[in-house]
Formats: sequence, C-alpha cells, structure tokens
Amino acid sequence: MTFKERYYRTLVVSSSSKFNDNITPILTSSHCEPIVFANSVAAAKRCSLESPFDFVIINTPLPDELGSKYAIDISMNKNTLCLMFIRSEIYEEVKSKVMPYGVFTLPKPTASISIKYGLDFLSSSRERLRSQEKKTLSIEEKMEEIRLVNHAKWLLIDHLKMTEQDAHRYIEKQAMDACVSKSEIAKEIIATYS
Repeated sequence: MTFKERYYRTLVVSSSSKFNDNITPILTSSHCEPIVFANSVAAAKRCSLESPFDFVIINTPLPDELGSKYAIDISMNKNTLCLMFIRSEIYEEVKSKVMPYGVFTLPKPTASISIKYGLDFLSSSRERLRSQEKKTLSIEEKMEEIRLVNHAKWLLIDHLKMTEQDAHRYIEKQAMDACVSKSEIAKEIIATYS
C-alpha cells in the first residue's frame, strides 16, 4: 500500500458553514475521509466517544468555548492529531498554550496551500504514530508469548519433572514440528495441565 492510499478519519469542529464549505475539498484531496462535522465542543466530544478519529480540525472560536482545552484533551489520545485554526490577533498566545501538547496550529485567515501543507504534516505524523503502534503491539505480543511459554514450562517442570532447559527445548521442538508458534504449544500445555 502506498502512502497516498491511506485515508484519515477526520472530525471538523467549526460553527462556520463557510469554513466547512472551504475546507471540505481540501480535506478530501488530502485523503481525509470520512469527514464528520460538529458545531461545538460538546458535539465534538459526543462524536469522539462514538468513534475514534485520526485528525481533529478545530476552527476557533466555538460557541461553547475557544476550543484550546478540547484540543489539548484530544491530543492526549496517542492516536489522534489535532490542528487548530486561530484568529491571528490571539494566535501567538493560544499557540504557546497548546503547542507543548502536540497541537498543530495555523493562523486565520489561512491560504488553501498552507492548509494543504498542514494536512501533509498531520499525515506524516499520523504515519509515524502508526509505525510506533505496530512496534508497541509486537512488543506486547512478544511479552504475552514469553508469559505463556514460562507458564507452560513451569507446568511441565511440575507435572513431568522436566528441568527448565528441557521444558524450554520441548516447547520449541513441538512448535517446530507442528509448524506453529511457541504460544500455540504453550496454550495446549496449559490447557492440558491446568
């Protein structure tokens, strides 16, 4: 799969229909689909509870708050990236508050090409997060395999009076002979002797 084939589930939090109309074609050309719209922070929170998003785009201010607290909260989710559009007169102040939390910011008004570049940064960062997620999963899977194998080894030691080294060799040989993972053999041993 190439990078261009990736799609990013996107939540746009904006009370401006003009902003929504202008950003929609930019989002779709940047593979930000499906797009869900919310017109307030409260509505955005409800949407976030229903489904995870890759990107959250916030057009400040919002009717119920500026949106910076929500941007910080959503950025604490390790799988979601946030981009805030902030009025130029308060841009520096808000940016300095949200930037330490990983919130991307752009001043308003913003040219379409700048929005496209901002989305490219989000896409690049999301792909990096994805690769980190895969590494984390493989480490967790490996740790689970180690736990299962150790449990199975102790059962073999206890029930069949094997040495730890013999139990370990037994599990490895069974896995190789059956062309399955050590986890599968460990699960069978655990089911047999537990």
